[in-house]
Amino acid sequence: MDGTNGLAGIYRRAELYETIYRGRGKDYAADSARVTALVREHHPSAASLLDVACGTGSHLRYFAKEFDHVEGVDLAADMVRLARRNLPGVPVHQGDMRDFRLDRTFDAITCMFSSIGYLRDADELTAALECFGRHLAPGGVIVLEPWWFPERALARHVVGDVVTVDGRTVSRVSHAVRRGAAHHMEVHYLVADPDAGIQHFTDTHVLALFEREQYEAAFARAGCRVEYLGPEETSPGLFVGVRTGEE
Repeated sequence: MDGTNGLAGIYRRAELYETIYRGRGKDYAADSARVTALVREHHPSAASLLDVACGTGSHLRYFAKEFDHVEGVDLAADMVRLARRNLPGVPVHQGDMRDFRLDRTFDAITCMFSSIGYLRDADELTAALECFGRHLAPGGVIVLEPWWFPERALARHVVGDVVTVDGRTVSRVSHAVRRGAAHHMEVHYLVADPDAGIQHFTDTHVLALFEREQYEAAFARAGCRVEYLGPEETSPGLFVGVRTGEE
């Protein structure tokens, strides 16, 4: 998380990232619909939304249909580049979730796809939620998808996929182990492209295994009451925080 150079290689290959998750069938529409419903449940008049760690804009595409004004922020320059191309007219900023600074507040802030897990410790988690809180209007809603809690984190876990999209085939295999309070995941990608031929690269992802209580404490520091929904078989659930008090 120390700037763009600390990012895993897949986040510097935005088109490939899109290919993988399109091929795997990730349902961004359903994710976004559920989040929108949660925002409306807690703040029926919410008109603006900021998506933190927005990636290539796949959730923002749907949020833009539901809210009068949406923006995104992401650490990875290449993801920001593609999000801006995918969503012309939508402001997408490059910034770190721990300390980005925008010149407005929002009725809703989202952080999806367990991106919060890339923070290294509880201090960074608190810094990120406090940053979210500074950008949240009174009565506003934060919807955050965590990474797995320690008690549900698998060790020596292997996942593999092969997808073909628009003539390009990608094989992705990963192996995750627990080291202390984090998952260390080694991922190998083999990409076969009609023009570029075959390429191989590897990534290492380190995702913190925060306790539920650590998330809840960070929400409290951000001035939010919070509830936890989940988990499901293939999802670590969602936290929904609502800002209390006035400016």
